[in-house]
Amino acid sequence: MLKIGYKIGAEQFLPSEMLEQAIVAEKNGFESIDVSDHFHPWSEEGQACFSWSWLGAAAARTETIELGPGVTCPILRYNPAIIAQAAATVSSLAGGRTYLGVGTGEALNEYPITFEWPAFRERQAMMIEAVQLIRSLWTGEKVDFQGCYYRTKQAKLYTLPKNEIPIYISSLVPKSAYLAGYYGDGLITVGGSLEIPEYERMLSEVRRGATDAGRDFEKMPKAVELFVEYTDDTEKVVESFKKYWAGAMIPALFLNKIYTPAMSAQNGKVVGRDTIQKSVCISGDPEKHIEYVKKYIDAGFTHFYFHSAAGDQIDFLERYGKDVLPALKKMG
Repeated sequence: MLKIGYKIGAEQFLPSEMLEQAIVAEKNGFESIDVSDHFHPWSEEGQACFSWSWLGAAAARTETIELGPGVTCPILRYNPAIIAQAAATVSSLAGGRTYLGVGTGEALNEYPITFEWPAFRERQAMMIEAVQLIRSLWTGEKVDFQGCYYRTKQAKLYTLPKNEIPIYISSLVPKSAYLAGYYGDGLITVGGSLEIPEYERMLSEVRRGATDAGRDFEKMPKAVELFVEYTDDTEKVVESFKKYWAGAMIPALFLNKIYTPAMSAQNGKVVGRDTIQKSVCISGDPEKHIEYVKKYIDAGFTHFYFHSAAGDQIDFLERYGKDVLPALKKMG
């Protein structure tokens, strides 16, 4: 069954604006929210609130919509035990309607306050260990954990999740997606950066990992964030993406030690109109959006988070909820 969600732009909006957006999203048929957990935004023009505080506020102000980070990096600037506690608290406040998305992070958020940026393989190992510790703490038992990176002694969460929290592991390319199937309860990725056959390969790797771990791939959420703009004003879309999001459209940001918003923006200067048009579904025609999403449904994705960079998110949510979501829900 499809789940239709909304990507909150924490890199673009104030937390008070984001809270209003979450409330409107719920009223307009969106079923889940995905919010980034960043210390720095992609641009000096942006915002970067503490997402866990915001998730608590959103949990208290909403009733049915699912809430979670897409994604948090549970290593380096965080101890994974703190992420376990944060997610459990959100679950308690939200009555269990939460998930935890995790990834290996970006130097943009980790290096400025830790002076650490290990190689990708080491960050993967740290993330795997973090997931194991988080799950151990969610049992409510006292945990003596002896890992390569993390250790606890009689650590115990006294405020537990309302119910089991699924962990979605992030992957941006097929070769790293195996981990989502083997160690995670689902996958979360970003659409628009690869061709559809590459996303099919990604899901094949998730299936391989799930099979090796004895998990049921068919029941696992396969989530994708999709950039969409419900307008025909391409120039306005290009301007907004260049201002706030261009740095995130260059793969080097996720690999190299790019650790300030100014460096990210400089990295994103090569992003032009063609790149944005290729990565974003820009159209005022609802049928174009339905066709765009259907490609990802046919590839095997089950959870969708729609991300607009429009200045007026309320207008986007109301119109997209009215014109596009009903048709998508019929497909599920």
